[in-house]
Amino acid sequence: MPKAKQSARRKKFNYNVDRKKLKKQYIKKCNPRIENSQIRNAWDDKKSMARNLQEMGLAFDPNRTLPIKKKSLIGKDKETKAPAGIVTKPYVISQLEEEAARPERDSKTLSSDLMEYAQYMIREHKDDFKAMARDEKNYYQDTPKQIKRKINEYKRCHPDHYDNFMKSLAAPEPMAQ
Repeated sequence: MPKAKQSARRKKFNYNVDRKKLKKQYIKKCNPRIENSQIRNAWDDKKSMARNLQEMGLAFDPNRTLPIKKKSLIGKDKETKAPAGIVTKPYVISQLEEEAARPERDSKTLSSDLMEYAQYMIREHKDDFKAMARDEKNYYQDTPKQIKRKINEYKRCHPDHYDNFMKSLAAPEPMAQ
């Protein structure tokens, strides 16, 4: 069987390849960045992933951690036991639980155009969504339900702003004389 042509050819060094860059890319691929700061700080690069997670008290394999009962035809159900690992870094679990217990802030906001649109519609038509749909400023031809949804979104995202706006509508404007 004949040899491949390339294997007989002499190896030549490629000067156009940046070896430092290649090494960085390889290291980055082998050791991906851990997004969670608690786990990243407790991580030991010299240990395997399973060992690291076991020391933190986290599950590497959920099938082993929460085993499924095996049903037998005769007798009782057999339960496979999960291997009990020694947790040497319990502070990681407590930090993760604290972070999970914190209430999530609603960071959704509306554009100023949408807020002005909702205010205009409320100012002109109060609660009449059908009239809002027929309004000439309804450029996107929103249906009454779409307009109602946008106004409810405005109420939900900016409750203080909405309350102040409604108070300003309720207060009678002083007449200039």
